[in-house]
Amino acid sequence: MDINAALRAFVRTVEKGSVTGAAKDLAISQPAVTKHLRNLERHVNARLLERSNRAVRPTPQGIALYEASRVALASIEAALEGVRRDMGEMRGALRIFAPSCIGAAHLDRIVMEFQDEHPLVCVDLVLDNRHVDLVYENFDLAIRYDRPENQDVIARRIGLIRRVLVASPAYLERVGPIDSAERLSELDVVTTLAVLSPRNTLTLCRGSETIEVPVCPKLRTNNAQVITRSLREARGIGPVQVILVSEDLATGKLVHILPDYSLRPAEMFLTYPSTRFMRPIVRAFVDFLVEKLRKVDGID
Repeated sequence: MDINAALRAFVRTVEKGSVTGAAKDLAISQPAVTKHLRNLERHVNARLLERSNRAVRPTPQGIALYEASRVALASIEAALEGVRRDMGEMRGALRIFAPSCIGAAHLDRIVMEFQDEHPLVCVDLVLDNRHVDLVYENFDLAIRYDRPENQDVIARRIGLIRRVLVASPAYLERVGPIDSAERLSELDVVTTLAVLSPRNTLTLCRGSETIEVPVCPKLRTNNAQVITRSLREARGIGPVQVILVSEDLATGKLVHILPDYSLRPAEMFLTYPSTRFMRPIVRAFVDFLVEKLRKVDGID
């Protein structure tokens, strides 16, 4: 029995919750995964997985073996990557999770630049706005907008994401000058689900002054592309992250309104599992990513 292959099949089956998912992830057949699992259970003389029509779940003995095997396999992979790095070669796979807004605005370009420098690196880039379990879903790292409370996750602060109020020239021509914060109550607002308070108020700051302005959310969505497209098409004004609209502001497609006021920024963190050895390829990408993100206009 190839114990290394069997343990890899077992770990992937636990993480994916199915033999099908493990086979797809390992790029081998389902019968091959099943054979590895059967041989492993015979080898340890214990049932490691409970199988049903819907999912595969580890037994108590399986959980113990999974935790130990995951760490051991990561350590082996880190050692192998260290040798490759010393030989001037970086290769392997990265699984990255990020909010759709930062992914579509900048992260895709950063990933491509990293692959230009390391052409043997393959990347799974998943863009979504949900919270993710890095270990269970087998991600190497994730970007998120709040500090994680999970003690099994290490958080590295990237910076603050500035937000500004913007509108298109066509919308401003239609509604007239916006010269006071109170005027916002009369206008259509296009925004994310997270920016407004439950009472549909927008918090604005100017020096020591803080005001809550009630607004009318014409459109609320969790998709950054929908927001920016709606703003360009004169659907309203919007409190948006600068990283999403920096090019539009530079070209005049959007205009910064009420520049004397500031909005509550979002805080960006890079997170990765504390229980997993950081492979050299992950460490190299983390350093590359942090350097690139801190140069992005709108991140302080």
